[in-house]
Amino acid sequence: MSLEKEDWPTARLCTFVAELDFERIPPRVVQFAEGLMIDWLGSALAGKGAPQVEIIESFARAMGPPDGPSTVVPTRRRTSPYFAAMVNAAASHVVEQDDVHNGSVFHPAAVVFPALLAVAEAEKKNGREILTACIAGYEVGIRVGEFLGRSHYEIFHTTGTAGAVAAAAAVGKLLGLDAAHLNHALGSAGTQAAGLWEFLRDAADSKQLHTARAATNGLTAAYLARDGFKGASQILEGKKGMAAGMSSDADPARLTDGLGSRWATEETSFKWHASCRHTHPAADALQHLMRREGLGAGDIVEVVTHVHQGAIDVLGAVDIPQTVHQAKFSMGTVLGLIAVLGVADLDAFERHALGDHDVAAFRSKVRMEFDQEVDTLYPKQWVGKVSITTVDGRELFSRVDEPKGDPGNTLARQELEAKAIRLAEFRGGATADEMRTYIARIWDLDRLTGLRIS
Repeated sequence: MSLEKEDWPTARLCTFVAELDFERIPPRVVQFAEGLMIDWLGSALAGKGAPQVEIIESFARAMGPPDGPSTVVPTRRRTSPYFAAMVNAAASHVVEQDDVHNGSVFHPAAVVFPALLAVAEAEKKNGREILTACIAGYEVGIRVGEFLGRSHYEIFHTTGTAGAVAAAAAVGKLLGLDAAHLNHALGSAGTQAAGLWEFLRDAADSKQLHTARAATNGLTAAYLARDGFKGASQILEGKKGMAAGMSSDADPARLTDGLGSRWATEETSFKWHASCRHTHPAADALQHLMRREGLGAGDIVEVVTHVHQGAIDVLGAVDIPQTVHQAKFSMGTVLGLIAVLGVADLDAFERHALGDHDVAAFRSKVRMEFDQEVDTLYPKQWVGKVSITTVDGRELFSRVDEPKGDPGNTLARQELEAKAIRLAEFRGGATADEMRTYIARIWDLDRLTGLRIS
């Protein structure tokens, strides 16, 4: 027996978003969302001056209005919501410090907040409306990423694909769309969804284009739906929808998993190291091992990282990195920074990832090896395992079940705030005092009339 339209997974998602009420969201989830916003703002400010962001900003200046209601975060320039969302989404994703949800392998902040806050400024929405819409975007985007499955991630950058749908859900909620109009918004967002991993092979800048387009496509889809533009009603699970064209293991049950009881938003991880998330488990495991054994980089002859297939697929494309951003996708470089400097933060990448002889020498000692247990647990759990051989012939092993920043090993409030301040100061996006002011506002957002970064 075929399901009635209202029982279709996409329709149920839209009903959930339409009916989501701030008062029914657990306070802990609201507070977690505020922390995610603080983390996102730091990343967006850290993107200031990055070449990829500058090019997109130049495009926005040429094509968009010279003034408007919405803020381009890195420069505080004002323009339309569309072009503010575009630049802010690119800036959010360039230093590799934005959040990630493990099970969906999706970076929600880089697409949800740029679209959401640009529209919130234009539409004069209050803090509770912003937070409710943020959580709607996270809940939808995470479930879409989980639904599309591991096969999708082999070829497609989930943040670019599921991200467009997440942005549409967030903006649609903020605009007050009912379930039917939200369904149209998701349909129009899904048909625009794109983002391919091929860029990793030659250090292309596509990753920032993926977030820029996902945020603006979702924003566009929501505004069009508000005005009556129709989108496909089963864009996710339909016979010629996203899963049909982009996945071989899609599971429609994931779209509605625990709606209203499971808050996927609070499952999101904060990134500690300034690199691709696939490197973090091994980086933590190596760091713990070296501290435990009192080892230096010169004491190690070989490092084997035992990884899931997704790590090999994404990181295996980078041999000798040509740019700082590409170095963030090099397992050897990340572990080299950890071994030589003790950290893999923004300054370490800028100063040592490409030209440091010791880091390069350590990079050549590192290799990835497929591990069945790690692969079976992934993506729900990202386990780090490393085996090393020392110069004196010892073979040592380290394992980390929850990398720093994961929900079970999350950042303390002080760590989160300190990270955001470091990011803000990285390229002069904001001073420490300015960032502290923004942080205080965001922690109090549920009681404010709105949020403006100026």
